[in-house]
This record gives sequence, C-alpha cells and structure tokens, in this order.
Amino acid sequence: MQLSRFATAITSLTPLLLASLFATKHCSGATTESEQPNILFIFADDQCFNTIRALGGDELETPNLDALAKRGTTFTHAYNMGSWSGAVCIASRTMLNSGRFVWNANAIHGQSEKERSQGRWWSEYLKRAGYRTYMTGKWHCRASAEKAFDVARDIRPGMPKAVELGYNRPSPDGSDPWSPSDPKFGGFWEGGTHWSEVVANHAEDFLNEAKDDQSPFFMYLAFNAPHDPRQAPQSFIDRYPADRIAIPENFQPLYPFADAIGCGKSLRDERLAPFPRTSKAVQVHRSEYYALITHMDAQIGRILSALEKSGKADNTWIFFTADHGLAVGQHGLFGKQNMYDHSVRVPFIVSGPNVEADASINEPIYLQDIMPTTLELAHVKKPEHVEFNSLLPLLDGKKSPYEYIYGCYLQKQRSIRTKTHKLIVYPEAPQVRLYNIAEDPLEMHDLAKDPANASIVDELLENLIALQNEMHDELDLTGIRK
Repeated sequence: MQLSRFATAITSLTPLLLASLFATKHCSGATTESEQPNILFIFADDQCFNTIRALGGDELETPNLDALAKRGTTFTHAYNMGSWSGAVCIASRTMLNSGRFVWNANAIHGQSEKERSQGRWWSEYLKRAGYRTYMTGKWHCRASAEKAFDVARDIRPGMPKAVELGYNRPSPDGSDPWSPSDPKFGGFWEGGTHWSEVVANHAEDFLNEAKDDQSPFFMYLAFNAPHDPRQAPQSFIDRYPADRIAIPENFQPLYPFADAIGCGKSLRDERLAPFPRTSKAVQVHRSEYYALITHMDAQIGRILSALEKSGKADNTWIFFTADHGLAVGQHGLFGKQNMYDHSVRVPFIVSGPNVEADASINEPIYLQDIMPTTLELAHVKKPEHVEFNSLLPLLDGKKSPYEYIYGCYLQKQRSIRTKTHKLIVYPEAPQVRLYNIAEDPLEMHDLAKDPANASIVDELLENLIALQNEMHDELDLTGIRK
C-alpha cells in the first residue's frame, strides 16, 4: 500500500488503525545506491525500557508509540554503557554523536567542538552526504548544536530548572508543597509553552519546510521528558491517580550499598524522594513519570502525523529510543546511576522502508548503534573511530556483534551481562552481585554468595576484565574477589 495515496485519510485514524496500514512482513535493511532515505530520530530522556504499553508498560497510555512499535521492529534489549559523570545523559549523548565507546568518548568529551568542526560528528557526516539537518530540544553535548545542524531551534540544557520544593517529597504525613501542573514552578513550563509541546511545534515547522525540499533530511528531535521535574498538564496527571499506581516488585526502602556506589543522599536524583523510600512516595513520583510520558507520546503523535502530511513518510526511517532508563523507586533507587536494567536498558523502535512490522529482535545492542546505522543508510562509509555497529544486519536476521553488554558508572560500578546472567561489581563496597536474569528479570535475588555460583562469578569477572581492556577502562578489578 502506498501511503501517499491515503495521507489525508490516515491523519484522522486511530493509532491502532494507523499501525495496521503500515504493517508489512518483509524485512530488509537494504537501500539502493541512488536512494538516501530521510532519517527521523526521536529521543526521550530518562525513559525506562518498559514504560510503553506495547513494550510491557501495562499501566501507561502510549497510543502513538504503540502504533510505531506495531508498524516497526522493536529491539527488546537495547542498552546504554554507562557514564563517567553523574549526568549520565552527557555520556550517552557524547557516545551517540561521536560514535565512540564510553571511555573513548570521555577522552574527547572536552574537545567535542573540535571534533565537530573537524567533521567527526554524527550530523556533520550526514551534512556532507547531502542531508538537510534539523535539531530541537535537549542537546547536552559540548559541541555547538547551532553549528552541528543546518537548523537548530530552542536548544535546551540537561534538564528544566527545578525548584527546591520539588525535592524530598511528598512528606511522610502526605503533604506536598509542589505541583506538577502549576506553571509557577517553572521547569517544563518556563517560556509559557510546555517544552515537549515546543519540540512538536518545531518538528511540524521542520517537516512543513522539508516537504518542498528535494534533499533528504535528518531530524534530531530530543525531548527533555520524562526527566524530572516531572511536569505535565493536569489532564494528563488526572489519568494516573497516585493511589492506583502499582509498587514495583523490586521496591526496597533503602539500597544497602547506596553510598559506596555513588547513589547516596548527596546525589541529586536520589534527593527527589525522602529516605527511606515509602510506597506513597514511589506512587506519587511514578504517577507523575507516567503522566509526562503520556504527554510526550501525544506530541510524538503530532510529529508522526506531520510526517505523513509532508508526503515524505514512504522514504523515512524513524528511530525512537531514550538516553538511559530510570529507577523511580526500584531497588530503593530513584536515579539512573546504577547497573540495573531499569536504568541501563531503554525502549528502542525502528520503522522504515521494508522494516518488518510488529516484530521484535532480542539480540543485545547499544542505543548508540543508531549512529552507524544511519550512516550506512546514507551510504557513508563507517569512519575508523566509530566503534558502535550498524543494526541493518540484525534487521536482516544476523546475530549481534556484542557477546557481552558492558556497564560502568564513575569508578564505583561495573557490570557485564550475558543473555542469562548479570554480574555487578562495586569496588568500593567491596561487593559483587550476581543475577540470573533469565529467571529473575527484576534482579531481586543476588546469587553471588552462594558457593554453587562461584564458577559463574569468576568466569564473568574474568570476561569483564577482558572487556575493560577493549573499552580502555583503567579501573583495576583484579583484587575484587580476594
């Protein structure tokens, strides 16, 4: 079915019907040399992998992302490597735009503008390939966004400005001086229009401009949502009454090694809710988290509708993911500065010409694999410094190039993940934690102290140390088991 014949009718259809119109069962990542597809990249901030209804988020309303998943392929095990900074998004986005693994990205982080000016940057490669490039929203890289893209509007900082009343809430007595829907608290409301709506406004403008341009386009649309302060219009807040929000099964009042791993009371993300964590606090924060995701989903619906109206949808690849996940009460943690799946694993959806519809791929990937994937689609030879890998072979049924998934946070945490187990190492605790993630996906049962698992721990630790060498990770773990 050719979408251009039905563009007017499609915009009025429900997301589910829209998904069915896009459904195909042929899978191939190939494009011909004469074609350069458009690339639409939609980026969320702090979104856990299971916070989309179609991907397991049963409590959430995400009709537009559900429809996108229905019309495309979901990578169910997409990860961020971690961070050299408490602001995990800085590391994630520097990796994404430079194409380098975490510690090599850290090495050039302070010189990102030089990297960009010398052409070793995602958008610069696509510019040289003939793409018209657009960007709006959260950037959080040291390179100039205004120079990196042909058109850049409302470039945002790492997070909307928070106020002190937004922390350590709600009080144990249930009182709460802060409101997620009151513009007087600024944050996402600063400027008069919710920042997620601003991203959609600019996206509609970009697509209206692109419809008359024969050049292929690259759009980098980066929401600050659902990062805190988790603010949304009241109509979205009302969809998620706090007392109806389920407490995560892996909830803990306190994480036993929080201080040793850098996730204690001094970490900004962890100060959002009181210590020890209470069920009430978790319900309040998760309700606001869900509301902000649903509000963002509505804006994504506007963007996808504008793409249809532009007449460019047939030749556009859409990528949706997030820079990392978030705990919001799981394991007694609220931030993303940890090695648990809720914080390192993200939603990842791909839709495009000949991409299999309503499909999923369980092979492990990194979210930053988007960068070399788009370069291959644009017929750009993979630069020597780019360490991540194109996903096109996986879309054609090949196996992941990653035998293990590596994770890190500062010099305080390391992890290695296989398809069946995860080993987490806390050098300053010192502790190792082992989870059978095939049987215990919520990572609730630490098996490391069971002598029966000693060989698994030793093997994974040996593989982690070998992986550190590949990553240029200088943290010494050789004595952790002594």
